[in-house]
Amino acid sequence: MKTYFHAFAMCQSMFCAIPSPWKIWDQEARDKMLLCLPLVGLEMGLIWAAVAWLSQRLGFPHAAAALILAVYPFFVTGYIHLDGFMDVTDAVRSYRDLERRREILKDSHVGSFAVISLCLLAISQFAFFYAGEGDYKILIFLPAVSRCCSALAVTVLPAMSTSQYAEQKKPKSHVAAILLMMVLFTLAGFVTCGKYGFALLGCLAGYGLALHRAYGSLEGMNGDIAGYSLTISELCGVIVWALI
Repeated sequence: MKTYFHAFAMCQSMFCAIPSPWKIWDQEARDKMLLCLPLVGLEMGLIWAAVAWLSQRLGFPHAAAALILAVYPFFVTGYIHLDGFMDVTDAVRSYRDLERRREILKDSHVGSFAVISLCLLAISQFAFFYAGEGDYKILIFLPAVSRCCSALAVTVLPAMSTSQYAEQKKPKSHVAAILLMMVLFTLAGFVTCGKYGFALLGCLAGYGLALHRAYGSLEGMNGDIAGYSLTISELCGVIVWALI
């Protein structure tokens, strides 16, 4: 149990900008970090829904509330997944050979495709939050489901040789645990929010499509692809929520 607690603390520190009271690094717990990623997502989702509720209670202008909700998922992660989104976009949109695409993926410079896509992402996220008036409680489960997808993808798919996940142990029991969490969070969304639970199905579909595009282009899995797919999946979830 102590090892799993260490894994959660490490996952919190690495993938979330919310200050963690635990400064822990346990090499034995490293392989269990991905199991804790959906739980960190649930924590983010609870705060996301609380921010939406508070914005309504305080009578924020609708545009201001939409802006806050749109930027929250980027801010709360310290922009780590947004960075992956931009890196992968530049690489995939270059349409170069595989070796050059992977070089672009690791290039610290920002290309025009990343800038354009980032602008479209931000505008879309704001627009659909502005248009939507549904049950904000679904935001509790959206980051948890998207991170179930990321944890599953990193666990199942072959990693690039340069990825931090290349030599990480990936027990089959982890796959079952992640799938179980994905099902439970999705069911909880439907039970709690009714028809707005379809936003979680939109999240799953968005992740699958984004992963197919990025993984197929770069022929390997890494953290940047996980962040790229996660960012798109959450936008897809918000779009479905707004359109219902």
